[in-house]
Amino acid sequence: MIAFDLVCANGHRFECWFKSNQSFEEQKAFGLIMCPICEDNHVEKAISPIAIRRYKEDSLRRGDRNKETTPEKNVSLEMMQIISEYVEKNFEDVGLDFAREALKIHYGEAPQRNIRGMALPEEEKILKEEGVKFLKIPIIKRLDN
Repeated sequence: MIAFDLVCANGHRFECWFKSNQSFEEQKAFGLIMCPICEDNHVEKAISPIAIRRYKEDSLRRGDRNKETTPEKNVSLEMMQIISEYVEKNFEDVGLDFAREALKIHYGEAPQRNIRGMALPEEEKILKEEGVKFLKIPIIKRLDN
């Protein structure tokens, strides 16, 4: 499975999961992918701000999952770890109340501050509809030195 950030002709950004890139292209060609906000089926892949290189195929077959395959992979993981640590240190963890707290901050019912937490897809949709800006980042475990 692969997740793509998509954008419709009206500029709405959303995420969809596909079996493969070929599956995405086939569904796009038949107009099967629709924007969840405006139901437009003219969608394109959005430029993703980050990508992490996967292990080389032969390394996976040999079972060398812990072996570093390229310097780029190591740098990407270190970069994501730095971002993750920054967010952990500088953002208040509101856990599963992320959407509720973000809406309170957005409407001035709670003080402005940096928060982090988790939201369900339905909650993310509500936040987008209300104009609350947020960014989804993966949780990275600490690298062992």
